[in-house]
Amino acid sequence: MRIAMCLLAALMLVGVAAAKDPMTGTIVSESSVACGSEAKGKKSVEMMCQEYVIRTGATEYHVRQEKEAHKELIPVNAAVELTISKDKMKFKVNGKSYEMLIVSESAAAK
Repeated sequence: MRIAMCLLAALMLVGVAAAKDPMTGTIVSESSVACGSEAKGKKSVEMMCQEYVIRTGATEYHVRQEKEAHKELIPVNAAVELTISKDKMKFKVNGKSYEMLIVSESAAAK
C-alpha cells in the first residue's frame, strides 16, 4: 500500500513538471462567443469574446482572452509555442506573447 502511494505521488509530480515544459501546437479555429453582459443604462448588452481552439499532438484546448482589452485577432493555422499553468495558457504567435484562460480541453480527433 505504501509503495502504491509513493508511485502515485511520483506520477503526479511528473505530470505537473511536464505541463510546464514548452509544447508546440496550431491554432485550428477562432469564433466569437458570449462571455457575459454589461449594463448600459437600463439595457443589458451582451459582451463577445474570441475563443480559439489550439491543437497539440493529442489534445485540443479551447481558450479565451482573459481581459476584454486584449481584442487583437490571432491568425488561424498559426504555429504556437505554449506552456500551461493551472487554468491558464501562455503562448507565442509570430513573436508576440499572449495569456488566455483554458475553458475546456478534449482529445483531438484523428
